[in-house]
Amino acid sequence: MLTYLLVLQAALAIDTLSAITVRDADKRTHVAVERIERVAMVSVDRLAASLGGSVRRQSPDRFVVTLVGVQLELSPGAAVVRAGTIVKPLPSPIRLRGSELFVPIAFVSEVLPRLAPPPGVAYDASRAELRRLASTPATAISARGAPAPVRPPPPKAKAKPIVVIDPGHGGPDRGMRGPMRGRWKVNEADLTLQIGRKLRDALRQSGVDVIMTRSKDTLIALADRGRIANENNASLFVSVHINAANRRWRDPAGARGFETYFLSEARTDDARRVEEMENSSIQYEVDSLPVGDDALSFILKDMKQNESLRESQLLAEAVQNGLGEIHPGPSRGVKQAGFRVLVAALVPAVLVEVGFGTNVAEARYLASDKGQRALASSIAKATLGYLAAYERRRTAGDTVR
Repeated sequence: MLTYLLVLQAALAIDTLSAITVRDADKRTHVAVERIERVAMVSVDRLAASLGGSVRRQSPDRFVVTLVGVQLELSPGAAVVRAGTIVKPLPSPIRLRGSELFVPIAFVSEVLPRLAPPPGVAYDASRAELRRLASTPATAISARGAPAPVRPPPPKAKAKPIVVIDPGHGGPDRGMRGPMRGRWKVNEADLTLQIGRKLRDALRQSGVDVIMTRSKDTLIALADRGRIANENNASLFVSVHINAANRRWRDPAGARGFETYFLSEARTDDARRVEEMENSSIQYEVDSLPVGDDALSFILKDMKQNESLRESQLLAEAVQNGLGEIHPGPSRGVKQAGFRVLVAALVPAVLVEVGFGTNVAEARYLASDKGQRALASSIAKATLGYLAAYERRRTAGDTVR
């Protein structure tokens, strides 16, 4: 309850915020907070002016922004920030109003402090203040003028596992639309986000740190989703999707069931069908890095990726077996395909098709709160089981060495 109240309080504070203060040494500048499509945002141009940075338009859909020693790439309509190979998600898309670029408050409060090189910047939410930090001497001086004793840092606590949850599609990319019969319709982008949020909550309740590639109805490039896992040193990556029947099948509306994929070359016509369907999302991306067959073959030969592929298969089996205990539809098995969303992730990664939205009964199950909670709980349980088994394998390997 306390956590909920704190989150609510923070949300209300942002909703009522009229400006943030940018403090650079003794200089203080106020940058107005504006509501664009009901989202609290600040101007990147005014931030740059306050911090002595710059904004340069490299192309119609790409801006290069230099702030506090870090060069960033921002694209209007995208909900990510790029700094070289680093990709950070935003809760809402970047907006371009006239010639002025706007970013959500999270850019100031979370993204910029994490990306800026030392001494960096810090954001004080209680004061709504972004402060440039001053460099400190390497050796502290005591009151008598002698160097203060250097104490060893406290031992680090064992890091929590980090799971990246990727609700498929989003924004203009609605994904699957079903069912095939009747006027009642659902779309994949909404269902995957609803299930993804419940999966996030289930994992966090078990002590796992979770990062969502998208927590709102926004479009994230396929290549960026896997990079988010790499940048955050994630333990694994789970992409949630809804399947759709091929209309050329004998009874497409009757198709049901669930299946879990890991990255490899597709071996069946059905796997290639699903691969093509999910990879088609690239058509909605303004700025993407297409990955062709040659790039996929190269990645599959890379040793680090191969290790992840072996673990990905074990994770896929755990998820598939877990869903088999609760899902009303038949198991369609563990499969492999060349999904673009999995290519960039250098961690164990799976894509799970939790059911057919084109089937009336299954669509109602996928859209129901009860069904979504059952799916989320099952995937969370399988994920925790995999993490525990991986830790045992790693420990045993260390012992053998």
